[in-house]
Amino acid sequence: MEETIKVPTMAEYAAQGKQPEVLFFVGCAGSFDDRAKKITKAFVKLLNKANIDFAVLGTEEGCNGDPAKRAGNEFLFQMQAMMNIETMNAYGIKKIVTACPHCFNTLGNEYPELGGKYEVLHHTQFLKSLLKEGRLKVEGGKFKGKKITFHDPCYLGRANNEYEAPRELLEKLEVELIEMRRNKRHGMCCGAGGAQVFKEPEPGTMDVNVKRTEHAMETNSEIIATGCPFCMMMMTDGVKAKNVESSMEVMDIAEMIAQADEL
Repeated sequence: MEETIKVPTMAEYAAQGKQPEVLFFVGCAGSFDDRAKKITKAFVKLLNKANIDFAVLGTEEGCNGDPAKRAGNEFLFQMQAMMNIETMNAYGIKKIVTACPHCFNTLGNEYPELGGKYEVLHHTQFLKSLLKEGRLKVEGGKFKGKKITFHDPCYLGRANNEYEAPRELLEKLEVELIEMRRNKRHGMCCGAGGAQVFKEPEPGTMDVNVKRTEHAMETNSEIIATGCPFCMMMMTDGVKAKNVESSMEVMDIAEMIAQADEL
């Protein structure tokens, strides 16, 4: 039987005249993609474990507008952004956490000029701060000593210079972190950004995600860790394309932390 997960909405908080500590902006992938939903559940599990007072927008949350903007439809982006901004401002939102670097980048860097000024954190940054404050404990557990490689999401790494938070969390899991030959600011895109995830690739000799999977395979790691639902999709497809599903798994860092103490 599946465990029930407590996820309050902003509307419920407003009805009680209360304000949560943080808004969890779930994003389209985390809401609708079956694989990414597991990341959402794992992160919520950690928020509850740390006794974080959080809420989601639920049905009031719209797409952040990143795919429309990257595909060149600025008008649609502004429409989507303004709807979210009006909703969040009406609730008096100050602090947002999201498990998607695309949401993280758009809400943090592009919403301010449209009137949406918030403190926006990627879930690895938020989890790192919870560790520092002692509100969450992370120990090696079942991942201790395992060979792990980390794929830097473009919108977390090169776009926002956050390379250390995810790696610090992996260190806490006591894994053997093996870097791919292209990492951090020299990292390679998984091929999903710029709305590319929604279309077939142009003709060429190899798909970007397969090439990136080959980089991961060179490290002989058991797990490709990532912090982005789109990277998750692309790297999972790459692992399937290379027929290494039996020896290599793709996991979000939040999932790893949530599962660390499971037998």
